[in-house]
Amino acid sequence: MTTTWIAAHRSAVINPYEGFGLFEPRGFTDRTVRQSLRLAGGGDALRIRLSNRYGKEPIRIGGAHLAVRTRGSGIDPGSDTPLRFSGAETVTVPVGEELVSDPVELPVSAGEELTVSLYLPGDTGLSTYTAVPYDLGYAVPGERLSAELLEDAEELSTGHYLTGVDVLAPADTRIAVAFGDSWVEGAFTTPGADNSFPARLSRRLTRGWIVNQGISGNRLLSDEVGEHLLARVDRDVLAVPGVSHVLIHIGLNDIGLPGARSHPEPPTDRPSAEDLVTGLTALADRLHAAGLVAIGGTLGPYEGCVYDGVDSPEGQAVRREVNAWLLGDAHPFDAVIDIAAAVADPEQPTRIRAEFNAGDGLHVNDAGAKAIADAVDVTLLDL
Repeated sequence: MTTTWIAAHRSAVINPYEGFGLFEPRGFTDRTVRQSLRLAGGGDALRIRLSNRYGKEPIRIGGAHLAVRTRGSGIDPGSDTPLRFSGAETVTVPVGEELVSDPVELPVSAGEELTVSLYLPGDTGLSTYTAVPYDLGYAVPGERLSAELLEDAEELSTGHYLTGVDVLAPADTRIAVAFGDSWVEGAFTTPGADNSFPARLSRRLTRGWIVNQGISGNRLLSDEVGEHLLARVDRDVLAVPGVSHVLIHIGLNDIGLPGARSHPEPPTDRPSAEDLVTGLTALADRLHAAGLVAIGGTLGPYEGCVYDGVDSPEGQAVRREVNAWLLGDAHPFDAVIDIAAAVADPEQPTRIRAEFNAGDGLHVNDAGAKAIADAVDVTLLDL
């Protein structure tokens, strides 16, 4: 059987030096940082991806280990394996670059939880980071790569440097990339439960799987939080090995963030429905040019959200127009998932149903993510 490298986990990253941030950036000095992930698919071997894309100085890694996770910061010590990079156990990640580890001959399956531990001996500066990692991470002083449990560890709510795992799988394996904002990334779903709607949908598939390239706060047309969707399509979709389909939810932050009191852009910079339609069309055209199936998603409801200035009559009008276009016959996508209808309050469809509301009126909880996944016709994902 012919095999090739296929993405089994992805985490899209953010520049810690952005002017507007929803998350607190940070760095490390003489710390072991331990982070866990869950594989969306399996294979006969794997390799780990680390990124210093936005760092301002090279990152020295004094050691990196891979292990099977037990619980919290715990690992199975019998599975603890040093990672190597071109044969070396220590490595420096240059500014703006990504490193891929040497293959680890370890058969793995979908749903398996693994832990990557990095020892960072020097001052890293602010780290290239992920807004919503799979689960809480942990950091302790000194080199504790092989420790079975990290005692008295600092908990990390953001992810750092770890951007993906590839597995050696049959060459005909095809996967989907979920691409967009917090509704994709799974903000406000239970950490460590893998309950984002793409993860839940992935578990419904009989062939292939879905990896997640969402960024909470991300926009279609403007940078911050993260590079805007049209700018990151090459890196976060087209460069993902095995991709054949793309699921998209984007636009709520374009509409809402300019009105937020903490945001530097005035509300007058809010894009029009025509602007978003033009951007979504450009995105679909770019994906089609690469030979991919592009599946759009209607913009979720958010009326009554708790963040000052995000909900406005002007923004609601833009959302209404964009969703009408997506549900009509003029859009360029191969299909459209009605994400909004899956979680909307039947009595007030501009709001999230109470049982699906994560509490802020802007995001869905675990039950809401399940409702979205269950509403998708899996035959659209002919992987």
